[in-house]
Amino acid sequence: MKIMIVEDEALLALELELEVEAAGHEVVGIAASRKAAFDIIDEGEPDFAFVDVHLSDGPTGIDIGRRLADKDVPFVFVTGNIKRIPEDFVGAIGAIEKPYTMNGLQNALSYISEAVAGGDSVTPPPGLILSSS
Repeated sequence: MKIMIVEDEALLALELELEVEAAGHEVVGIAASRKAAFDIIDEGEPDFAFVDVHLSDGPTGIDIGRRLADKDVPFVFVTGNIKRIPEDFVGAIGAIEKPYTMNGLQNALSYISEAVAGGDSVTPPPGLILSSS
């Protein structure tokens, strides 16, 4: 799966990139701002994205989520403040709350990979908050 990471904290972005690649996926881009994320969405054609809500240019992760939803790219928010996510999750599968553990992230990535591939009998891991839509 081609995965995009939207995270403005360099260390977290690097850790997430390493976990994604260790799970056998390809990272098509890392963005720390809305513009960089839009460029990756348009050029990298990700299959999935992890999106932080608050980035270097403000709480623009919601706008990025809307763009991903418009392009039918599944995504989850990764955020320290779940309350910043609109009730409709703007089309996200769900959210992972920071701070997360690497084990929790790996479990969420396994679930997401299966769900994106069309698996319907997969049980979501405890660290993944699913949207109600």
